[in-house]
Amino acid sequence: MRLLAIIKVAFRALRRNKMRTVLTMLGIIIGVGAVIAMVALGRGAKAQVQARIAALGQNVILIFSGSVNRGGVFTGFGGAGTLTVEDTQAIEQEVPGVSAVSPEARSGGQIMAGNNNWSTEIKGEGVDYLTIRQWDLAQGAMFSEADVRSAAKVCVLGKTTADKLFPEEDAVGKNLRIRNVPMTVLGVLKPKGVSMMGSDQDDTVIAPYTTVMKRLAGVTTLRAINVQADSADDIMSVQNGIAELLRQRHRILPGHDDDFILRNQQELAETQSAAAETMTAFLAGIAGVSMLVGGIGIMNIMLVSVTERTREIGIRMAVGARGRDILLQFLIEAVTLSSIGGLLGIALGVGGGQLFTKLTNSATLGSPDSIILALVVSAAVGIFFGFYPARKASQLDPIDALRYE
Repeated sequence: MRLLAIIKVAFRALRRNKMRTVLTMLGIIIGVGAVIAMVALGRGAKAQVQARIAALGQNVILIFSGSVNRGGVFTGFGGAGTLTVEDTQAIEQEVPGVSAVSPEARSGGQIMAGNNNWSTEIKGEGVDYLTIRQWDLAQGAMFSEADVRSAAKVCVLGKTTADKLFPEEDAVGKNLRIRNVPMTVLGVLKPKGVSMMGSDQDDTVIAPYTTVMKRLAGVTTLRAINVQADSADDIMSVQNGIAELLRQRHRILPGHDDDFILRNQQELAETQSAAAETMTAFLAGIAGVSMLVGGIGIMNIMLVSVTERTREIGIRMAVGARGRDILLQFLIEAVTLSSIGGLLGIALGVGGGQLFTKLTNSATLGSPDSIILALVVSAAVGIFFGFYPARKASQLDPIDALRYE
């Protein structure tokens, strides 16, 4: 039999039992759709994580003051108060490859502006903070080095905080009070969005670190230091240089634990991306079980079909069809079932991902590679699970097949 004739016979057999054909494809449809949707969801989550880490800035190294144990309770990052302004100056002057440094102190409290008030975080930063974070101003200007030296009562507001305190007016040039300390708003930042920890980055007040330390928090040490390396290639050498310098300045003996914690952007990205990839693989693996079940369904139905069409197979062999023609016919039927199921599953997965995005505001990111792979795998499932029934059909004895009732 010619290939075209074999294909026509295969399609005719599938059309003969439409309901059974649809039910047989259902497992493949669900499996492929679930794989496409889960992979898109996982890739979307990974892209969100990468975007949030990128929001930290480029080539950023974070230095946190270490944790301290108080009565059996650890205070967490920044609790030990081991970082000083002098450490910042030493890093900037002595570590090669550093392009910008911003000391960081933090406080919190109720902020009042006219009849409005809002509780938020107050960050004390250096003048290079916005450069390090790649954070642009929507209005106004950043405070100056002179403001830092004089601990000036000035600040810059995040978009959320500005909207809460000055909902219907321009915040630049207005006054507000933080713990009874009057502050003048110099600028408003462009929206930054949610951080990788899920907090609103725009709900913040940024003031000179000297102002926060002296006028608001009453501390003499820093919570953290933000450092920007010249390039991504310099990050590890800069980080190692900072660690060596701080151990020397803090008189930490060999073999003793550091009283500071270093984290760089690449480490954060790798950790978060690995978690997202693991979850994606786990979800895709669960969805892949549906494809396995669908393949078993195809094998089962094809075996039933061989049994039902034994006499037909005998007639075809009697008029000249060879074993490989019968084998090819049943393989085409199996591959057709799985391939059409794969195409419908792809449509289901893409549509389901888009619906999920609209309902939950979560990002999904489809990939042509995953779609092509799903289609190839579905066809391979048809070949794998259809081969045994097809081979069984091709090995039937024509005489016995013609006698079959």
